[in-house]
Amino acid sequence: MRPKSEKPSGNLLEELQTALSHGTVARRVETLRRVTDLFVGNAVDYSDEHVRVFDDVFQCLIEQIETSARAMLAERLAPVAAAPPKIIRTLALDEVIEVAGPVLTKSERLDEATLLEIARTRGQAHLKAISLRRVLSETLTDVLVARGNEDVVQSTVGNPGARLSEGSLADLVSRAERDDDLATCIGVRPDLPRHHYLKLVAKASLSVRKKLADAHPELADEVSSVVQEAAQRVRAAAMTRQTEMARALVKSLHDDGRLNEVQVTTFAEQGKFDETNAGLAALAGVAVETAENMMIESRTEGVMILAKVAGMQWSSVRAIIAMREKLSGGSQTDMLTLRDTYEALRSSTAQQVLRFHRMQTTTPAA
Repeated sequence: MRPKSEKPSGNLLEELQTALSHGTVARRVETLRRVTDLFVGNAVDYSDEHVRVFDDVFQCLIEQIETSARAMLAERLAPVAAAPPKIIRTLALDEVIEVAGPVLTKSERLDEATLLEIARTRGQAHLKAISLRRVLSETLTDVLVARGNEDVVQSTVGNPGARLSEGSLADLVSRAERDDDLATCIGVRPDLPRHHYLKLVAKASLSVRKKLADAHPELADEVSSVVQEAAQRVRAAAMTRQTEMARALVKSLHDDGRLNEVQVTTFAEQGKFDETNAGLAALAGVAVETAENMMIESRTEGVMILAKVAGMQWSSVRAIIAMREKLSGGSQTDMLTLRDTYEALRSSTAQQVLRFHRMQTTTPAA
């Protein structure tokens, strides 16, 4: 290997000087190839000073050369961890995707600021290349999900190294109501929070039921039963270790007599869906699954029914509704109107509605 103090050969330096001063395009391309070979072959041995020299040389050599030569340079430098940062940025910003693509997808030398700049300003091909990176931050995925077309979004969601924010997840689950492929792509992610997973399953079940019923109207009742059973199996499989621990904690508090309205309100204010759901179920005296069905409904009536049966104050109900809105990314509701509705709701009415929900949970479809 080349020692850190060793310089490129004199012949190459003379050739480089000639190519830069009055060489033809072909001469520049050949010199670029040789300089690239020299750098890639010994990149791990060069000091930061040598890398800066190569950076300046590459910047000069790629002026006025054809796309194929720039693309070749991008392919060669993209996997190199110690690649010169300035030329990497220049290649990444290239409007031609054949040049920018390899660097956007593979280069670890690209900084977050440059990636965000490109994600916010370039076209779909550049966004697709970024979506294939080994690791994507939440900030990057937010931009890709917001600006990307269907192909970019599915590529981002299907990337196990992409971190998805609560806002992006809520948006994606909402979009998945109209896109079965996207629903499947989101649903198989191991890091999908349970409340999003359950909402996704609930919406997908309605979609599947409608499609099957339209195709076979004479089997509509049978289709409904099959879909409900499938949804119950999926719900059981979605039980994560985190959910199990949350339910175990709430059960322990309840068994010891320490679970009360204040504790459930605290869970809600901390954004803990599983603990809030289990706590509300315990105070209302219903199965966790029944409460969960009512909690993930798009409307807020289910939450208010449970809370009224549990004898909760409006301030606690408001905290639970606020948690649901934050986690689902939905629009804010009129809390004053909901407060009036909740205060007017009779406990006996809530009990009757709750009995109906229990029947839906325990009785198979016709």
